[in-house]
Amino acid sequence: MPVRAVRGAVQLERDEAGHMDERVGALLTAILERNGLTTDDLISIWFTATPDLHSDFPAAAARKLGIVDVPLICAQELDVEGAMPRVVRILAHIESDRSRADIVHVYLGAAAALRKDIAQ
Repeated sequence: MPVRAVRGAVQLERDEAGHMDERVGALLTAILERNGLTTDDLISIWFTATPDLHSDFPAAAARKLGIVDVPLICAQELDVEGAMPRVVRILAHIESDRSRADIVHVYLGAAAALRKDIAQ
């Protein structure tokens, strides 16, 4: 089965662990649903968070959704002046028969402005 990558991002309204769980959970759920995926299709997920997010690890939201046997890693996004604040980004590696052109990248809320070319 081919390996594909799915991108996504969400901007948080505030830096609170519960809010991060809610928003990152919504992003992961949307990525899975819009691409017709189950957790068995996931190979690994990279999470990045902007330097202004300190309340929790974004990967904790995945674990709370039941994604427990998929390798996850968190990293800090580059601290670029003028960048959108409080953003969590996802790069998920998946197994899928979909072509690259048919992969649905998900940018929720204000984060859609980050990639207008691929945001759904």
